[in-house]
Amino acid sequence: MKDAEQIFRIRSMSKSELALAYAPTLTPQGAVNRLMDWIRRNVELSEALVRSGYRKQQKLFTSYQVRIIVSFLGEP
Repeated sequence: MKDAEQIFRIRSMSKSELALAYAPTLTPQGAVNRLMDWIRRNVELSEALVRSGYRKQQKLFTSYQVRIIVSFLGEP
């Protein structure tokens, strides 16, 4: 069972915050690059994010967009 600090909560968050949750050993920019590469390579995920209103220039993912990402990639 995960303790309270390890539970991942769906909420709006910056790209770097979410990316670092998936790749905590990378630099913030490296983690964002990796996350965005995963998103670009997954056509269904990319299309779902676009349908949610996602734009490349966004600095934050909405809670709905985080939920979409987690549904495709699993919890960090």
